Amino acid sequence: MRSSPKRLPALLLGTALVAGVLGFGTIASAAGTDDAGPPAVATAGVHAGHVMAVSTRASGDDADGDGYIPAVPQVTGVTPSTATPPPAYHHEFQAGCAVTHTAPDDPIVYPGQFGKSHDHTFMGNTSTNAASTTGSLYGGSTTCKAPADASAYWMPSLYKGDQKILPVGPQVIYYKAGVTDYRSVRPFPKGLRFVVGNPMQSAEEFRAHKGFVEGWECGDSFFNTDIPATCPARPDVQLNLRMQAPSCWNGLYLDTPDHKSHMAYPVVKPGTNDNMCPASHPVALPMIEFKMAWPVNGDMSQVRLASGRGYSFHYDFFNAWEERTLKAMVDHCIVGGLQCDTRGFDLYRPERGVVLDENHRLP
Repeated sequence: MRSSPKRLPALLLGTALVAGVLGFGTIASAAGTDDAGPPAVATAGVHAGHVMAVSTRASGDDADGDGYIPAVPQVTGVTPSTATPPPAYHHEFQAGCAVTHTAPDDPIVYPGQFGKSHDHTFMGNTSTNAASTTGSLYGGSTTCKAPADASAYWMPSLYKGDQKILPVGPQVIYYKAGVTDYRSVRPFPKGLRFVVGNPMQSAEEFRAHKGFVEGWECGDSFFNTDIPATCPARPDVQLNLRMQAPSCWNGLYLDTPDHKSHMAYPVVKPGTNDNMCPASHPVALPMIEFKMAWPVNGDMSQVRLASGRGYSFHYDFFNAWEERTLKAMVDHCIVGGLQCDTRGFDLYRPERGVVLDENHRLP
């Protein structure tokens, strides 16, 4: 028996299933699905009539195939924090994870369906494929600097013409506080997964997305909703993108059929500039921010994503951290109000110490 009804919140029923859910709480006029096939540039009108793909088949973590994966235990009785914490300009740490492989798989949107999605570039866990589950990822090999981070991170592959362009070296994945009271942030539950953004979003929807930071950038060009047509052809110039994930959890499910509605972005506390979790999603978790860099510049007219135009960018996260290590990093760096590197060391507050040893392991 599940302790909560297996249905989306009332706000998301009806129209939302037709229109799609973008911006986590905003009912948008267009959503989409990860369509299989070779990379192609999206055309005008392609968004109409599409909905985000939902999980409707049994998988290793979803035995009945209804798309709902309950947390065990579920977290209830949480009230979003409205407290004002001691001043701390930073409350974050980094997870440096390199590319492992590419494949037309998506274990969240198309679990167990090999080759069903557009091509994805995977980082972190080296075994990620369409059949990945919490059990198969947990404790696995990883390209993240911390061996305890066996999580899977992925995004649509980038192409220049027919050439696939892969990020080089560890990519910066921030774990931050998305709420003002950074002391209320707790670690991700084991097996939590979600999708950030939508492959069928329009340029306007991408720009308005709550996770939009600076868009596509290269050289001195910023806030682009699409990949710039040109970038300075210099060795020091790469194509960059930053995008933030929702950081408030409903405490009930590790995944839902739309892979989004169990998560939400913080809201502004009335009468203030403070961010807090909404009552519907009261559990504050780390806010993941992808900061990706692709080694491509010069003529960018043939650069595109496997999912389409630049504004189709989205990414997926599947948590498989070893619990003690993640908690130690969250408590020291986020709850502790520090600006940590991948070991939990704050260069500007050396007296606060470090979490992980020289091998990025918890002592």
